[in-house]
Amino acid sequence: MTCDSNITLEQKGIFPVHTESHNPARLAVTFDDDRAVAGAGLALAAVLSEQLDLVAWADELIDLGDRPGHARPGRKVAALVHAMVAGAECIDDCDVLRSGSTGSVLGHDVMAPSTLGTFLRSFTFGHVRQLDSLAEQMLSQAWEFGAGPGDVAMTIDIDSTIQQVYGKQKQGAAYGYTGVLGEHPLVATRSDTGEVLHLRQRKGSANSGRGAPRFVRETIGRVRRAGATGQLTLRADSGFHSKHVVAACRDHDVRYSITVKQHKAVVRAIEAIPTERWTEIDYTTGGKAQVAECPYGDGHRLVVRRTRLVGQQAELFPSWRHHAFITDQEGTAVLLDADHRHRAVVELAIRDLKDGSGMAHCPSGTFSANAAWSVLATLAHNMIRWVAALGFEHTGAVVAKTIRRKYLAVPGRLTHRSRRTQLHLPTRWPWATEWIDCFDRLRSLSLQT
Repeated sequence: MTCDSNITLEQKGIFPVHTESHNPARLAVTFDDDRAVAGAGLALAAVLSEQLDLVAWADELIDLGDRPGHARPGRKVAALVHAMVAGAECIDDCDVLRSGSTGSVLGHDVMAPSTLGTFLRSFTFGHVRQLDSLAEQMLSQAWEFGAGPGDVAMTIDIDSTIQQVYGKQKQGAAYGYTGVLGEHPLVATRSDTGEVLHLRQRKGSANSGRGAPRFVRETIGRVRRAGATGQLTLRADSGFHSKHVVAACRDHDVRYSITVKQHKAVVRAIEAIPTERWTEIDYTTGGKAQVAECPYGDGHRLVVRRTRLVGQQAELFPSWRHHAFITDQEGTAVLLDADHRHRAVVELAIRDLKDGSGMAHCPSGTFSANAAWSVLATLAHNMIRWVAALGFEHTGAVVAKTIRRKYLAVPGRLTHRSRRTQLHLPTRWPWATEWIDCFDRLRSLSLQT
């Protein structure tokens, strides 16, 4: 039996699945559909913004005087927030909201990126504080709709992060302890949902604890005014260990759990713990961990977790490694240690804040503009969580990119018929039912009594 290599597939009766009519290279492409909507799922965020009165509150609280870009700040704030909800990481990315009929879905006019840039560069420190007031008002509104903790205990995690910049000409840019050029904001998050409760921009060379006592007091005041009436607990790493932070917590009846540095007084306290007080806890395979506690300082409980390797790997680190924190919470040392280790969720919230919500880097050369941009990024970050909490009735933390991929980045098309605007979304969209349910819940939101 011979094989003729010159016989074609058609002669063998085999036809390729993709004929010329299905070849992507033969597509005729034009950008000419005025009714197309880029990111039609932004209708969810737009409905929630309308329920929160974002534009009206921004017009009332932000007053730039006669500075450039001062007119109608509400729609500019809304445009920036919705662009970041869609994934904008710089001012130019906001131009996606002007494509097709996207603006009709948002319910407000969308200005050019150059106009939004002028608006941001007009901010001073005082104007950024006005944005802080707007962020607090939005938090209060969302919590009144049911996204808040109410009288349930809530944990606040504070941390700092590096907001990278590219170019040494940017105001406030400096090298910090990480060796990365950038600015160094403080961030306070809600442990169970990942909401950003407060943010304060700082220059890049600021150490972790700079301005922390005032920041803690402002955060506590903000969540109390927003409606958190239950017991509050503050968790922080060793960068925030100071008597001033502890005093801020005690003055406002807030429990605290703060990692301490291994200075001489702490080392002596750890060495004085009797052997029989150490309690074994679960640890990774090949390791061993124990927890104990002792009094320390001015009425603190010093909880210590010590870890070491076992078996052959113990030759690498044969001695115990100690991790200690001070607290005034009630409960056993084992439970308090587990709760303190859960502080790592703040890193997930910060990662989410940077991943597509505008905080990946500083877009402007002006420090106050970057500070304003960062506060607006927290609004966009929280908006996604409020959509999840109020629309999808999600009770825990969410990942922004998941919400964005499934429910916000869906393409659409607007039509008008019988004086009614219809938003057409793709057939067989895998999450269509959840999208419609969320949209209906957000449209019917009412304040809790």
